[in-house]
Amino acid sequence: MNEVIEWFRAMLLEPSSTQTIIILSLVSGIGLLLGKLRLGRISLGVTFVFFVGILAAHFGVVTQAELTSFAQSFGLVLFVYALGVEVGPSFFPSLRSRGIVYNLHGLGMIIITYILILGLHYWTDISMPNMLGIMSGAVTNTPVLAAVQSTLQSTCPEATDMVAEAAMATAVTYPLGIVGVILALALLNGLGARKSTKSKEEFRTAYVAEFEVINAALFGHTVRELVAMTDKHFIISRVWRNEELILPTSQTQLQERDHLLILCHEEDLKHLEALFGRRDDKQDWNRPDINWDAIDAKLNSKRIIVTNPKLNGVKLQALKLRNKYSINITRIDRAGIELLPSPDLYLQTGDRLTIVGESVALSQVSKLLGNSIEMLDKPNLISFFFGLFVGCLIGSIPLYIPGMSIPVRLGLAGGPIIVGILMGAFGPRLHLATYMTNSATQLIKQLGIIIYLAGLGLSSGAGFVDTLLHGAGLQWLIVGFAITVVPTLISGFLSMKIFRQSFSEASGMICGTMANPFALDYAVEQTKSRTCSVAYATVYPVAMFIRIISAQILLLFFL
Repeated sequence: MNEVIEWFRAMLLEPSSTQTIIILSLVSGIGLLLGKLRLGRISLGVTFVFFVGILAAHFGVVTQAELTSFAQSFGLVLFVYALGVEVGPSFFPSLRSRGIVYNLHGLGMIIITYILILGLHYWTDISMPNMLGIMSGAVTNTPVLAAVQSTLQSTCPEATDMVAEAAMATAVTYPLGIVGVILALALLNGLGARKSTKSKEEFRTAYVAEFEVINAALFGHTVRELVAMTDKHFIISRVWRNEELILPTSQTQLQERDHLLILCHEEDLKHLEALFGRRDDKQDWNRPDINWDAIDAKLNSKRIIVTNPKLNGVKLQALKLRNKYSINITRIDRAGIELLPSPDLYLQTGDRLTIVGESVALSQVSKLLGNSIEMLDKPNLISFFFGLFVGCLIGSIPLYIPGMSIPVRLGLAGGPIIVGILMGAFGPRLHLATYMTNSATQLIKQLGIIIYLAGLGLSSGAGFVDTLLHGAGLQWLIVGFAITVVPTLISGFLSMKIFRQSFSEASGMICGTMANPFALDYAVEQTKSRTCSVAYATVYPVAMFIRIISAQILLLFFL
């Protein structure tokens, strides 16, 4: 019996590669279990893994330092790269329309945060590494902590205490970082937030509008001739003629009083209205609740998924689908963003095309595009590991900035997320298969962040309780709460009162900038609107990137 107890003690307490894996797994499992606990609508989620790791280290659990450090680094790389690949396909399209506005507001919020940090740094004499650790917890953004630690280790290899203190500062301020944003949003919502008057609650680069042909110069001209008359990209998806629904082809001739349903860019509406003669705005075709199946009841409509690997990165016009099969592509959905099916659009694996045409033609197009769910279930690991390699390589490149004696590096947090975004957005143009199912992406992201948080807690938790109770913990807590609440209130007030954003838009932007999905849940519950989620998804990757890079630059100025 004693031998069994001794073996069990050795497996848990004597540092080795096996023991480190066991402890990492145990900390992760217990943390995830506790993460299911909620106080009202608030939960720490996977962040509980971090605190379980701290608790284990506090009670004397020691792991193999090199392996724990590797687990942290590899977990972080997996998380940020998978995040980049996930948002890549919709990242650049989402910057159209309101996306640029949201990201500019997010940038303004980050600037306000850094102004506050500099003021508090000089007022309180808290060191800049600790101040950035406090900020990491206050904005619930642990990759920022990873970037700060990476910079400290590369510039001051002997500064192990500074690295550990920055992590403890994050741990102290993280819980109030979650709660503070929710409290600030509740206050903003109570100040008479403007309700969204927009019925369109998702980003579209494809805007749907109805026009009536009253320009006599167009009568008798075919669709092909019409397209040649203008440099604007648009698609005529449906024609109503004498109350009959017609599927247009390139040879369809326009007649007086034809009503055309057109997909275009929103900024081209005035040009198209001048071209056709009149815009019919009785029906809002951009409402998310429109039943397109009912509208197309007299036509054959089918949603087809691009799974043929040979078509990954091929231009839509190269397939000549309309000419060969007399079909119309009315909508293209890519990672939740609706795109205009223009001729120069590059197809990507996983694109969902809504096509209208005859049954035989739809079957032929379906075979051409693939339309095989099973194909999407196969992971594309070659491009994934190639992306990890390039991301880590780029993250290690020294970037020399004028006026700074020490070069800046994107690090393991910055390099992989940039490469991930670029791979997700442009990989198909290089015929790289980067598509992953949502479940696979979420698995990699969750696995990465969990391993990172477990390793972080174990490596930095030994002095946590003493710091919290007898050290600078209380001061960190107060400063962190200020960093959470003040920029949120200022940014929210300016967005809603000065720039006339709705509460749903402002709250989504704030939650994305703060990387706070728990506050997002609160905002969605209050507004019952998808606008929050769309604004969050648009701002999140840009804010993550800016915070990671800017934190390193600011730190180097104070080392």
